[in-house]
Amino acid sequence: MARCNHVVIDRSPVKPERPPIFALPESLTHKNTADAIGVDQQHFSEIQSSIEKSRSDTAERLTIVQKSMGRMGQEVMERDFEIHRLNARLRSLHRYGVDLCLGRMVVADSVEPVYIGRLGLLGTSGEQLLVDWRSPAAEPFFGATHANPTGLRSRRRYRWTNGSITDYWDEVFDLTGPITDAALDDQSAFIASLGTARSPRMRDVLGTVQADQDAIIRADARGALVVDGGPGTGKTVVALHRTAYLLYTQSRLGYNRGGVLFVGPHEPYLAYVADVLPSLGEDGVQTCTLRDLVDEGANALEEADPALALLKAATDMHTAIEAAVAFYEQPPTRNIIVETDWADLTLTPDDWIEAFSAPAPDTPHNEAREQIWDLLLTILTDRYDGDNPVEVRTSLQRNVDLRKELDRSWTIIDAADLVADLWSVPAYLRRCAPWLGSEEVRALQRPDSAQWTVADLPLLDTARMRLGDPEHARRTRRRELAAVHERSRMDRVVDELMAADDDEMMAAQLRQDGIRDALVDSAGFDEVPSDPLAGPFAHIVVDEAQELTDAEWQMVLRRCPSGSITIVGDRAQARRGFAESWLERLGRVGFDHMNVATLGVNYRTPREVMAEAEPVIRAALPDANVPVSIRSTGVPVEYGDAADLLSILDRWLDSNVNGIACVVGDPAFPSSERIRSLTPQLTKGLEFDLVVLIDPDSFGSGIAGAVDTYVAMTRATGQLVVLTIQRDAESRTSSTA
Repeated sequence: MARCNHVVIDRSPVKPERPPIFALPESLTHKNTADAIGVDQQHFSEIQSSIEKSRSDTAERLTIVQKSMGRMGQEVMERDFEIHRLNARLRSLHRYGVDLCLGRMVVADSVEPVYIGRLGLLGTSGEQLLVDWRSPAAEPFFGATHANPTGLRSRRRYRWTNGSITDYWDEVFDLTGPITDAALDDQSAFIASLGTARSPRMRDVLGTVQADQDAIIRADARGALVVDGGPGTGKTVVALHRTAYLLYTQSRLGYNRGGVLFVGPHEPYLAYVADVLPSLGEDGVQTCTLRDLVDEGANALEEADPALALLKAATDMHTAIEAAVAFYEQPPTRNIIVETDWADLTLTPDDWIEAFSAPAPDTPHNEAREQIWDLLLTILTDRYDGDNPVEVRTSLQRNVDLRKELDRSWTIIDAADLVADLWSVPAYLRRCAPWLGSEEVRALQRPDSAQWTVADLPLLDTARMRLGDPEHARRTRRRELAAVHERSRMDRVVDELMAADDDEMMAAQLRQDGIRDALVDSAGFDEVPSDPLAGPFAHIVVDEAQELTDAEWQMVLRRCPSGSITIVGDRAQARRGFAESWLERLGRVGFDHMNVATLGVNYRTPREVMAEAEPVIRAALPDANVPVSIRSTGVPVEYGDAADLLSILDRWLDSNVNGIACVVGDPAFPSSERIRSLTPQLTKGLEFDLVVLIDPDSFGSGIAGAVDTYVAMTRATGQLVVLTIQRDAESRTSSTA
């Protein structure tokens, strides 16, 4: 009999092979020993197992919460918050493996390392495998220095590349104890790591946060905190990590309690930092530019005349908006007879004044209209002394002449129309802004009043906040009619149920007060449009804040009534100049509780570049806060001819497999995958391995030109090239003449 051989085929899914935890290059073999990394390898193995279990547990918990039904408003809100929290944690657990770990520290009187992670993580037996970087227990890891070890014996930081450790650095603060597993480095090795190749998105820097930065990240959120620092000091790093830290430590800032708004200077900046907050476990933060706060911002042009921009930025112009709105709030000054089928009723000027004062002071103009209308109807109905007041009120509700009178005296108006009228009707502008001279009124008029400029945006924002939704009244009436119709339908449904079922218990429930209202489904009602950037927010972070005008600060303050704001900037990088102190500037625009923290160490820009950039800014601003650079590349700044641009870029690409370059000042030069082409203003907040400046003398004169040149030069993390345009002899002669 023939023997049958059975072949068993394993159809279980093949798990992808994990990268090795340590993948140190041959040049670091002295770090790749059991004594140095054996404890880490064991700990990372436990972390990996815990991550897999945590992913499973979190996904299971998320499914359970998603299927649960909140019965009351608070329960629904708490359920949504828990879903948001679990989703964020699950994304972080899938985004990272063991590279959740940033480093480790050994505290005094202990030999067991404490591992610091992006998230807190427990082992299967409840032991703490990773301490969340934002927790108080992790603070010494970031804050320790040799001058102030904060109770640490040693610290180790890891460099992760594609899920593996490709380098690590040890620092020992207490040399009295045994040091058996430390692979000591000169501090310069760690500093050199800060200059690794850049990419189109901001690289992960959590593991390299320095003590001076960490102290600001963890500062209290009450009032305004100004983070002042020159180029390369890590202001943006601080702003982003402070956002994540505050959301973790202060529940009052959570997305269901107002949340955090992060305001950046321009769109390339927002794209550059887009990955940072999600990598820190926070993906619910609203990010925008100041333009995004106003609908008209997308197509707004720069104001051609700087004098007009200053005029519109003045605080007085916001007073003009209030006067412009008041023009449409004029109660009648005569008695008005309102006819009905039952009686003629009189509205006196005092009645109108009473009705106009009914809405709360902070009620937007357009939304106050229905409250005024309701009180007018009440006044007239109360004045009727007959037997059928309900019919009288219904009649008044439909009275066309009465509505027209209200339209004339409390007019519904759109914010854009209101501001456009200021720029097209001189008499209206003179009435609303009587302090303006005739020449200023003339200068502010323009042929196309709705061709918005950036300087118009704060005024549009003020008008929109003051006026509210022009469709509010119509939308309210539609919702009321829909509710009446739905209530009537549910009345019929309840009556039919009671008639068809003799269950006394069900009948008793259906007779309860409010049960019919509770059954009304409002899902199909006309929804009020929401603006996610309107606020109010619990905290706002503003980067490159030195550029904001007084009017733009009002846009920010309106969205954060608590005044809890992180303000990040450098007075020396203000294109319009910044002669005041931060406290003077912010105090003038309405801040009343402020602290200033200063960053003075430049971790990004090489000394070679700063040596050339510092004289540029000091020529215009002798007292500029120029930071001390602690990195050196040994590569001097190169000067040359703009005709050599392509050859310079080709040479750089050939010798640099990774990294990003930027050509600044040549609008015709096209951007590509590894070479950006930007104006000096759009480089703010960004950084590049190679920066090539084209004809910086053409950037302009005065403070603005010096700032643009200084900003562009200090974007370089590796090499700076400055090229000039050689003009022909005839052009040079003509120019000289």
